[in-house]
Amino acid sequence: MKFLFLKIRVIWRRFRYGQQARYEHHIDYAPQLEALMRRADIDAVWHDRANWMIDVAEWLRHQPKVSLLDAEGRRRVRHQRVRAMLDWLDEHRDVRRLVQNCLQKTLREASGPELFSVTGLPHESAFFSELTERAFKMVLPRHLSPSELPTLFAAMFPDPEDAEWLLELDQDQQERLWKLAADDGISHAYWQQIEEALTYLTTVVVADGISPAFRQRLEPKMPLQATPFMALRREMEAYLRASPNDEGALRSARMLIAVCQAQTDRIYAHLDEYGVSVSLVYRIERMRAQLTRMGRLIDVRSATWREPGPGAGGSAGRVQLLLADLIAAHHSRSSVRSLVRRSFALLARKMVERSADHGEHYIARDRSGYRAMVKAACLGGVVTAFTVLMKIALGKLGLANFFEGAFASINYAISFLVIAAIGGVLATKQPAVTAPALAAKMGELDTVDGLRALLGETAMLLRSQAAAIFGNLTAVIPTMLLITAGFMLASGTALMNPDKAARAMHDLSLIGPTPLYAAFTGILLWLSSLVAGFADNWFALRRLREALAHQRRLVHALGPTRAARWAAWLERHVATIAGNVSLGVLLGMTPVVAQFFGLPLDVRHVTLATGTLVAASASLGWGVMSTPPFWLAVSGIVLIGVLNVGVAFASAMALALRARDIPARIRRVVFRAVLRRFTASPLSFFFPEKAATASAKPVPSESETEEER
Repeated sequence: MKFLFLKIRVIWRRFRYGQQARYEHHIDYAPQLEALMRRADIDAVWHDRANWMIDVAEWLRHQPKVSLLDAEGRRRVRHQRVRAMLDWLDEHRDVRRLVQNCLQKTLREASGPELFSVTGLPHESAFFSELTERAFKMVLPRHLSPSELPTLFAAMFPDPEDAEWLLELDQDQQERLWKLAADDGISHAYWQQIEEALTYLTTVVVADGISPAFRQRLEPKMPLQATPFMALRREMEAYLRASPNDEGALRSARMLIAVCQAQTDRIYAHLDEYGVSVSLVYRIERMRAQLTRMGRLIDVRSATWREPGPGAGGSAGRVQLLLADLIAAHHSRSSVRSLVRRSFALLARKMVERSADHGEHYIARDRSGYRAMVKAACLGGVVTAFTVLMKIALGKLGLANFFEGAFASINYAISFLVIAAIGGVLATKQPAVTAPALAAKMGELDTVDGLRALLGETAMLLRSQAAAIFGNLTAVIPTMLLITAGFMLASGTALMNPDKAARAMHDLSLIGPTPLYAAFTGILLWLSSLVAGFADNWFALRRLREALAHQRRLVHALGPTRAARWAAWLERHVATIAGNVSLGVLLGMTPVVAQFFGLPLDVRHVTLATGTLVAASASLGWGVMSTPPFWLAVSGIVLIGVLNVGVAFASAMALALRARDIPARIRRVVFRAVLRRFTASPLSFFFPEKAATASAKPVPSESETEEER
């Protein structure tokens, strides 16, 4: 058994560390080099020679498992290994000839255009195809083939740090490595493959650039043949046909690449008008990467023809930059996380910006706005009381879980839509849309005045939240009491039977899963705001306003003016409708779906919970107010309100800060300034200030701000 365990350990060690495990306990380079270099076999099959090249690269990159060296020290050790290998080969001329012939034969048989046109670049036509390909490459073993030089290249440089130490190789080492690995025939073949890669990349860029999704976003509008992408095709063909020393063709090609890159920036600028999708962002990012690669290849081609041989003069540096760029791009492309982050970054920012636009309407900026917010919240509280009544009525029907959740979703959705229609406010819906509005102000903190304005915005935002909660609770409690009293007078029985009322009160207790459910509800509130942003963006992306305004049947039924007015109204309110309906479905169906999977999850919404507690207390009698369960439920409702608002606000703020790339330093400055403001004047975060007090409110001094920065 012990022997079997040791054998498994050895096999695992070899599998995990590969060739590097052979050099783990050796310091002297000579024995390692001699054993490694003499393994070169020009008569071996291509796979064996390729694996030998990978072993050589691993030896050059090797570092001990335990080392006190920093990144610069590790790169210095690798440079020493490169120099030691070259010096050792110079001393053993017979082995050098064998190694040189083996390397050159392997590279001569390998195909190169894909190395320059595919490595590190997304080449699938759609985002999800690219995502699937990357996921498969993470779990499936690599296949080395003479026709897939990018695979050999990736296997030789599997670490992103390889690009850095490769860039730091001096010119002498570059020339010696080139003379060892290639000759004039290989050099000429690879320069031809660079031209093939330029042709391929130009074709792909032009195909995307003249597509309708790109052309409708180009400014100014122009015919197909006049677009810069068609001009790029013509100029690249002229550049590849012309002499490499033709400065005019070279300048024209570089200028058209720069113009096409500027067009991608203009496409980004018009995404607000036409909407944004993951697929479109992916294609734009792919085009930008391809244009950048074309610029690199043109630099290498022009420099090489001016100074023959990649080891000559300035061309060596460009070849070195190209190889380092290939390594860095390959590792960026192999990462699923980087693909998702890049492709969703702009989409997330556009969603945040749309939420910020909607959130401006929920911020009370003065005393009259505060009073208006309280009144609107009172309307929301009144409607919520009837929502609680319908919820209790549905509970008495004894429906199956799915149908109970479906009818609860309909009840919530209709209630939220009615609140929006009559101009009411539901407190817990505010944080998810007001947090992006606050994050938008963080990008303007270049001066003390910017920080002062942000502190004022923060205070107004929190006051708006407080006004909405006060209004909701102030209205839902008396309305629920009137409903309960009316039901008792009409039917002679309580709205809830004693067992159900006691259970409802127990479910709201501070002791138990109530905090978890309240935090989870905050996440659902934030998700509903994302749905609203996606719906708004989708409406713009599909250009539904124009489609509905000119739809033949609608125009025939409503007339041109009414159809256009109705389409404009829907464009303004599609986010509100989608957000309210999605919130109703999330609150109603999430407990049902969780129960189906055996998860003990439920939702706790502060306004609905308050109405439920009032109904349960009235059903049990006012004597219940002197019992501990009642006050535990009251404490639970306070915590529900804090967690509903806090989690929704924190989630929306985190997404907004990430989407806008707000530095961590700015976040710390704002957080500390808000704490100082709250310590100096806590009531200003809950109630509106008088004009005189507002003008004298404390703000951080310029010296304090600079100290925080």
